[in-house]
Amino acid sequence: MLQYVAIVLIMLGLYGLLTQRNIIKIIVSLNILEIGVNLFIVSVGFVDGGLAPIFTSTYNSSVDFSFVDPLPQALVLTAIVIGVGTTALGLALAKNIYQKYGTFEIDEMGEE
Repeated sequence: MLQYVAIVLIMLGLYGLLTQRNIIKIIVSLNILEIGVNLFIVSVGFVDGGLAPIFTSTYNSSVDFSFVDPLPQALVLTAIVIGVGTTALGLALAKNIYQKYGTFEIDEMGEE
């Protein structure tokens, strides 16, 4: 079920990227797309009733346990940091574009 929500978020973000002509709306659409991708990656690594992949004296290797895969979680943490950097860069560029052209609309930027 969670994967369907992630796919809907990805499609919503793609729709916003392809149809919007406002820079701020494009940045928001990119963030929605990133959230959908991150949610999908985490949902792929989820195991219902899974344990953290840490071997201790309580959990020896002779017993078969269902462990959660930690790799998708690590990838999503990295993707979140990259997404924050991308958003900050996009907003800084949008600020500079607004100072130069006085608008966030892409269609109105060439008209001077």
